[in-house]
Amino acid sequence: PLSAWIDLRLTSPRFNMLLVGLFAAVALLLSLTGVYGVVAYVVARRRREIGIRKALGAEGARVAREFLRRGSLVVAFGVVLGILAALATTRLMTSMLFGVSPTDPLTFAAIAVLITGTALLATWVPARRAAGVSVMDVLREE
Repeated sequence: PLSAWIDLRLTSPRFNMLLVGLFAAVALLLSLTGVYGVVAYVVARRRREIGIRKALGAEGARVAREFLRRGSLVVAFGVVLGILAALATTRLMTSMLFGVSPTDPLTFAAIAVLITGTALLATWVPARRAAGVSVMDVLREE
Protein backbone atom coordinates (compact mmCIF):
# COMPACT_ATOMS: atom_id res chain seq x y z
CA PRO A 1 0.00 0.00 0.00
CA LEU A 2 1.24 3.45 0.94
CA SER A 3 4.52 2.34 2.54
CA ALA A 4 5.38 0.24 -0.53
CA TRP A 5 4.67 3.21 -2.79
CA ILE A 6 6.86 5.49 -0.63
CA ASP A 7 9.69 2.92 -0.60
CA LEU A 8 9.48 2.63 -4.37
CA ARG A 9 9.69 6.41 -4.77
CA LEU A 10 12.65 6.74 -2.39
CA THR A 11 14.66 3.79 -3.72
CA SER A 12 16.01 5.63 -6.73
CA PRO A 13 17.14 8.78 -4.84
CA ARG A 14 18.74 6.62 -2.12
CA PHE A 15 20.58 4.56 -4.70
CA ASN A 16 21.71 7.72 -6.48
CA MET A 17 23.01 9.16 -3.19
CA LEU A 18 24.82 5.91 -2.40
CA LEU A 19 26.40 5.93 -5.84
CA VAL A 20 27.41 9.59 -5.61
CA GLY A 21 28.83 8.99 -2.13
CA LEU A 22 30.83 6.01 -3.36
CA PHE A 23 32.22 7.95 -6.31
CA ALA A 24 33.05 10.88 -4.02
CA ALA A 25 34.95 8.60 -1.63
CA VAL A 26 36.91 7.05 -4.51
CA ALA A 27 37.63 10.51 -5.94
CA LEU A 28 38.83 11.73 -2.54
CA LEU A 29 41.11 8.71 -2.13
CA LEU A 30 42.52 9.17 -5.63
CA SER A 31 43.10 12.88 -5.09
CA LEU A 32 44.84 12.32 -1.75
CA THR A 33 47.03 9.62 -3.29
CA GLY A 34 47.84 11.87 -6.25
CA VAL A 35 48.65 14.87 -4.08
CA TYR A 36 50.93 12.78 -1.87
CA GLY A 37 52.67 11.19 -4.84
CA VAL A 38 53.32 14.41 -6.73
CA VAL A 39 54.48 16.41 -3.73
CA ALA A 40 56.72 13.61 -2.44
CA TYR A 41 58.23 13.20 -5.90
CA VAL A 42 58.95 16.92 -6.25
CA VAL A 43 60.65 17.05 -2.86
CA ALA A 44 62.60 13.83 -3.46
CA ARG A 45 63.90 15.22 -6.77
CA ARG A 46 65.48 18.06 -4.80
CA ARG A 47 67.67 15.80 -2.64
CA ARG A 48 70.75 17.17 -4.36
CA GLU A 49 69.77 20.70 -3.37
CA ILE A 50 69.34 19.53 0.21
CA GLY A 51 72.78 17.91 0.09
CA ILE A 52 74.38 21.08 -1.23
CA ARG A 53 72.73 23.16 1.47
CA LYS A 54 73.98 20.76 4.11
CA ALA A 55 77.48 20.84 2.58
CA LEU A 56 77.42 24.62 2.91
CA GLY A 57 76.61 24.31 6.61
CA ALA A 58 72.83 24.30 6.87
CA GLU A 59 71.28 22.07 9.52
CA GLY A 60 69.18 19.20 8.19
CA ALA A 61 66.15 20.10 10.32
CA ARG A 62 66.30 23.70 9.16
CA VAL A 63 66.41 22.65 5.49
CA ALA A 64 63.44 20.32 6.05
CA ARG A 65 61.49 23.16 7.71
CA GLU A 66 62.25 25.42 4.73
CA PHE A 67 60.86 22.80 2.36
CA LEU A 68 57.79 22.49 4.57
CA ARG A 69 57.32 26.27 4.52
CA ARG A 70 57.60 26.41 0.73
CA GLY A 71 55.28 23.44 0.39
CA SER A 72 52.76 25.11 2.69
CA LEU A 73 52.55 28.13 0.43
CA VAL A 74 51.94 26.00 -2.65
CA VAL A 75 49.39 23.87 -0.80
CA ALA A 76 47.53 26.93 0.50
CA PHE A 77 47.33 28.36 -3.01
CA GLY A 78 46.09 25.03 -4.39
CA VAL A 79 43.48 24.57 -1.66
CA VAL A 80 42.10 28.08 -2.22
CA LEU A 81 41.88 27.47 -5.98
CA GLY A 82 40.28 24.08 -5.35
CA ILE A 83 37.65 25.53 -3.03
CA LEU A 84 36.82 28.24 -5.56
CA ALA A 85 36.49 25.65 -8.34
CA ALA A 86 34.34 23.44 -6.11
CA LEU A 87 32.07 26.35 -5.21
CA ALA A 88 31.64 27.11 -8.90
CA THR A 89 30.73 23.51 -9.79
CA THR A 90 28.50 22.63 -6.82
CA ARG A 91 25.61 24.47 -8.40
CA LEU A 92 25.49 21.73 -11.03
CA MET A 93 24.98 19.05 -8.37
CA THR A 94 22.22 20.72 -6.37
CA SER A 95 19.50 18.44 -7.78
CA MET A 96 21.45 15.33 -6.69
CA LEU A 97 21.99 16.41 -3.08
CA PHE A 98 19.54 15.41 -0.38
CA GLY A 99 19.67 16.96 3.06
CA VAL A 100 22.99 18.71 2.45
CA SER A 101 23.67 22.20 1.22
CA PRO A 102 25.79 22.32 -1.95
CA THR A 103 28.09 24.74 -0.15
CA ASP A 104 28.28 22.91 3.20
CA PRO A 105 31.12 24.66 5.06
CA LEU A 106 31.93 21.60 7.18
CA THR A 107 32.47 19.46 4.09
CA PHE A 108 34.65 22.08 2.43
CA ALA A 109 36.69 22.52 5.62
CA ALA A 110 37.14 18.78 6.12
CA ILE A 111 38.35 18.24 2.56
CA ALA A 112 40.69 21.24 2.77
CA VAL A 113 42.18 19.91 6.03
CA LEU A 114 42.60 16.40 4.57
CA ILE A 115 44.32 17.63 1.43
CA THR A 116 46.49 20.12 3.33
CA GLY A 117 47.54 17.50 5.86
CA THR A 118 48.35 14.99 3.13
CA ALA A 119 50.41 17.50 1.16
CA LEU A 120 52.32 18.69 4.22
CA LEU A 121 53.07 15.10 5.20
CA ALA A 122 54.21 14.44 1.64
CA THR A 123 56.54 17.43 1.90
CA TRP A 124 57.88 16.68 5.36
CA VAL A 125 58.64 12.95 5.02
CA PRO A 126 61.00 13.07 1.99
CA ALA A 127 62.58 16.37 3.08
CA ARG A 128 63.30 14.99 6.55
CA ARG A 129 64.62 11.75 5.08
CA ALA A 130 66.88 13.63 2.64
CA ALA A 131 68.05 15.97 5.39
CA GLY A 132 69.18 12.99 7.47
CA VAL A 133 71.26 11.39 4.70
CA SER A 134 75.00 11.90 4.47
CA VAL A 135 76.04 14.82 2.26
CA MET A 136 78.45 12.63 0.32
CA ASP A 137 75.76 10.02 -0.39
CA VAL A 138 73.39 12.65 -1.76
CA LEU A 139 76.03 14.31 -3.92
CA ARG A 140 77.24 10.96 -5.29
CA GLU A 141 73.75 10.02 -6.50
CA GLU A 142 73.79 12.22 -9.57
